[in-house]
Amino acid sequence: MKDELQIAMADLDEEKTLMLVEERIRGGHTPLQIIESCRRGVEIVGEKYSDSHYYLSDLIMSEEILKGVMRVLEPYIPMNGSEKGISIVMGTIEGDIHDLGKNIVIYLLRSSGYKVHDLGVDVTPERFVQAVNETKASILGISVLISFCVGSIKRVVELLAEAGLRDKVKVVVGGYPVNQDVKEFTGADFYANDVTEALKIYRDILEINDSSVSEL
Repeated sequence: MKDELQIAMADLDEEKTLMLVEERIRGGHTPLQIIESCRRGVEIVGEKYSDSHYYLSDLIMSEEILKGVMRVLEPYIPMNGSEKGISIVMGTIEGDIHDLGKNIVIYLLRSSGYKVHDLGVDVTPERFVQAVNETKASILGISVLISFCVGSIKRVVELLAEAGLRDKVKVVVGGYPVNQDVKEFTGADFYANDVTEALKIYRDILEINDSSVSEL
């Protein structure tokens, strides 16, 4: 069965995408289910861009549409007013400026009361390690979409070890090109290819540290 929302997002049809989002809200779909359909649509946009069927302006357009989707969904995502005492550092690795999936995960983690330090995009390995040291973070999330940037993630893990921080933080790598081979090459603890999978990983880690973790 075709996912109309995913197709509308992939076609960059903003009006239809937002209409379908409203319909799904009324139909009882969860914000995460809706976000995942849109994310898959954005992934198709990225593939079309790689195949030269879409242009850079189309990539930017897909991000703007997804931001509009998030604005519609925001009132339906429960916010936890109390901040939990667990710090998370997240950022997009050096050489990469893609942050769509990262931003969605950060938003949902913050809505559950977790303190997330967003380092932004094009973050150097040294800056990741510095942030982990400064915040005493339990989790380091590194986003990557461009395959040739994976080597910099391996450098992050090496620097964590050199700084004596490796056994104090779980490293989660997320992004379209990430797989088991990338996990093993970089030395990361976990990897995720989509928002739903990433949230499950974060939740599982957080439950070890905080038995009262909220359902994401």
